Amino acid sequence: MDLQKLYAERIGGEKFGLGNEIYKFEKIKRARAAALKARPQVELLDFGVGEPDQLAPFPIREALKRAVDDPANRGYADNGIREFRLAACRYMEEFFGVKGLNPDTEVNHSIGSKPALAMLPLCFVNPGDVVLTTVPGYPVLATHARYLGAEIVKLPLHRENGFLPDLKKIPAAKAKGTKLFYVNYPNNPTGAAATEAFFDELIAFAAKHNVLIVQDAAYATLVYGRERLSILGRPGGKDVAIELHSMSKSYNMTGWRLGFVAGHAGAVKAFAEVKDNTDSGQFKAIQHAACAGIADRQLSEAIRLHYERRLKLLVAALRRAGFDAEMPGGTFYLYVPAPVGAGKNTFKTAEDASQFLLREHSVSTVPWDDVGAFLRFSATFESRGDAGDQRVFAELEKRLAAVELKFN
Repeated sequence: MDLQKLYAERIGGEKFGLGNEIYKFEKIKRARAAALKARPQVELLDFGVGEPDQLAPFPIREALKRAVDDPANRGYADNGIREFRLAACRYMEEFFGVKGLNPDTEVNHSIGSKPALAMLPLCFVNPGDVVLTTVPGYPVLATHARYLGAEIVKLPLHRENGFLPDLKKIPAAKAKGTKLFYVNYPNNPTGAAATEAFFDELIAFAAKHNVLIVQDAAYATLVYGRERLSILGRPGGKDVAIELHSMSKSYNMTGWRLGFVAGHAGAVKAFAEVKDNTDSGQFKAIQHAACAGIADRQLSEAIRLHYERRLKLLVAALRRAGFDAEMPGGTFYLYVPAPVGAGKNTFKTAEDASQFLLREHSVSTVPWDDVGAFLRFSATFESRGDAGDQRVFAELEKRLAAVELKFN
């Protein structure tokens, strides 16, 4: 069999697997492994990981243990249990003030946000349609829309605009042919949080051009110095948008793979139709466990405070090393302009700087060169308590001070 002739063009056709290009995170993984091998005696300071460093809250874990032993939970979940949809509605009202969501028509569970983003283009995209997406950002929805023959229009997020897309710069011809508009706030990787004014402008744009907004709210409860915000809570939001919520970041349930889609009833119905033909639902016991905690502000607030405290310490450490760092509006990331050199070394890209810090000083970050050169530092590194955090930051400062970083 000549399998190369069978690969779909959407993943590269006959050239699939033959190139030398390496996915960014795979490159980081390889560089991390090389640094550990080359300097096994040096602790790796890993600020590149993008998942929570703690266990899910105790009440949720205990609820899972009970639910696992309940015979009623052994079967397929299909499009989810009603108890979780009701809990999702309570969560939306408690955290974001979104009242009146119909649990039967405006909410549907998903096996995490990533599969939901992959399925949504199947509901709406035909060859030749336009999909708007922000960069830098999470590429899943755009990747699957491209698989289906869509034209992907990337909207740059500039620091001077608060890392919000400039809707006025979207060409009228592109807006006319747009089906989906993907946004993600609080934003990965920039840490920017949306404002009411931005969401209102986005809703008006969608209503004018008959566009469905897909707001990826995976970090929605992790905000600092502001109120939590949902696009569904803004006037007209439910008429033009769906919002994806995840238990992964808000409740340290990354590996549990559970989230939900909420908003426009027709869009939720279409998602449920495609989902029902794609998977058989998340294990009911996990859904019941989530019901025990997702509307509990105390559980979520403890997690939010954990990252807020770390981010403040990280900002201070990076500023002392010369970085132009400031507290993000949300997420657990800091997104800072990359250095342009260190000692006699010159960096042309953020990737150059990131590789240097990892290779020479065992400090792992994630580089982004989409719109300017930036490094993303995550506050999800593993340590033991406050004293452990202080030790990690002290070690980070010590290493960065020895590097003689240069900035524009």
